[in-house]
Amino acid sequence: MERELRPRSTTRERGQSLDFDRYTITLLIRRPDAPELSEERAAALQDAHLSHLADLADAGHLLAAGPLRDEEYAGLSILDVDPQRALELKQADPAVQAGLYSLKAMPWMLPSGLISFSKGRIPRSMAETTG
Repeated sequence: MERELRPRSTTRERGQSLDFDRYTITLLIRRPDAPELSEERAAALQDAHLSHLADLADAGHLLAAGPLRDEEYAGLSILDVDPQRALELKQADPAVQAGLYSLKAMPWMLPSGLISFSKGRIPRSMAETTG
């Protein structure tokens, strides 16, 4: 998969040019109508969810992701694509397709160079998260 390039935004502030980096934040929202799952099915979906995130990271789309300790929001991701493409990519998540989560995508702009992301490894299964 080719990585989509995000446009940089430039703003004039007090006569000076300020560049912005653009990202997309997505939230996994727990659905109140989520199906009841057996422990085995829930574990399989969690592994499939992690594998999907790892695939997005390997393709260069996903910069960071992790769970949230919140009753409404299950997880947060930062992607290097526009919000519409982020939704397309995240809707392919097996846990979203199974009806466990809905999604929200928001554009995020911040001054260029303020934050950077290093290449890390996202586990492909829960077995990889335990020592």
